[in-house]
Amino acid sequence: MSNNLRAAIIGYGLAGRTFHSNLLKGAGFEIAAVMLTSENRKAQVGSDFPTAVVVSTLKELIELKPDLVVVASPNSFHAPQAIELLKAKIPVVVDKPMALIAKETEDIIKVSESEGVPVTVFFNRRWDSDALTIKKIIAEGILGNIFRFEARFERYRTLGNPDSWRERLSPAEGGGKLLDLQPHLLSTTIDFFGQGELQYSSVRSIRGLSDDDSFLVLKHKNNIDSYLSACEVMGSPGPRIRLTGDKASLIVHGLDPQEGFLRQGLYPENGKWSVDTRTPAFIHRGDEITEYESVPGDYVQFYLRVKAALETGTAMPVSTDDALYIARTIDQARANSVR
Repeated sequence: MSNNLRAAIIGYGLAGRTFHSNLLKGAGFEIAAVMLTSENRKAQVGSDFPTAVVVSTLKELIELKPDLVVVASPNSFHAPQAIELLKAKIPVVVDKPMALIAKETEDIIKVSESEGVPVTVFFNRRWDSDALTIKKIIAEGILGNIFRFEARFERYRTLGNPDSWRERLSPAEGGGKLLDLQPHLLSTTIDFFGQGELQYSSVRSIRGLSDDDSFLVLKHKNNIDSYLSACEVMGSPGPRIRLTGDKASLIVHGLDPQEGFLRQGLYPENGKWSVDTRTPAFIHRGDEITEYESVPGDYVQFYLRVKAALETGTAMPVSTDDALYIARTIDQARANSVR
C-alpha cells in the first residue's frame, strides 16, 4: 500500500496529461483518479496510470476522497468545480486562470476561507529557467537600478484553429489568449516586483477568432514599468525576456525547455530533472555581450510545495491574493482596452 498522497485530476488534455500528471508523479503523489468523458482519454489514462480510477462525475470523484484534486478542465468549469470540491473539504489546485472573471475568483477564495480548505492556482511559469534567473540577477544587483521589464509570449501563426476551444470560444466562455497567456506574464511580473497598477491595455482579435493580441503596461513601486505582450501573429517575435537597469540589460530569447521535455514523456523523477532545463541568458552593455549563468527551470517545485502545504500546513505555492490581483487586472485590461 502506497503512503503517497492521493491526487485526482479533472481533465486529461495537454494540461492534465502533459503537465499535471507528470509533475504530480515527479513530486511523489499517487495519481489515484481521473475525471473525464472521452473514450480516447480513458485509454490514455489506462496506459499511463493503470491503477487510477476513471470517473465521469464530480460526485464520483468526491466519493473517492482524494487528498488533492487538480482542476484541469476547460476554463468555464474552473469555478463551479473548485467550489464544489472545497465544500467537500478537498484541497484544490486550479489550472490557470483560476476562473473566468474576478467575481468567480473571489467566490472560490471565499469558500476556501470559510471551509478552511486550501486552494491555489497553477502559475508554473514562476519556476521557468528565465524567472529563476531573473530573481538571481536582481539579488546580485548586476543590472543596477532596474526600471523596465519586458516579457513576451509571441509566435507566428497567421491561421487560427477553429477546432481549439481557446481560439473559438468567446472570453465569456473562457476563450482567448488574454485568459490563457497574460496570467502567466502577470504572475511572474508581480513575483519579481510586487503588484503594480495597470496603466495601459490593448486587447484585440487579429484573425477573427478569440483575442490573439494583447499588450499590457504595469507601473510598480521603485520606478519599475512592465510591458507584457501575448501575440499569436507576430512575424518577428521579440526576446522572451528583456530586463533593463541603468547598468545593463538581461536578454533571454528562448522558451523554457521543460514543456518540451514533458511533451516527450520525460518528467522530474524523485523531484529532480535528469536533463538540462536551463534557458541561455545574456547580459548586454551596448555592443558588449556576455553570457550569464542561468538557473535551471524547476516546475516540480510547485507540487513539492503543494505537498508540503498538505502535510505540514505551510503556505501553498501561489497565494490567493496574487490569484485575485491577476483576475482583477485581466478584467480591467479587457474593460479598459484602447481597441
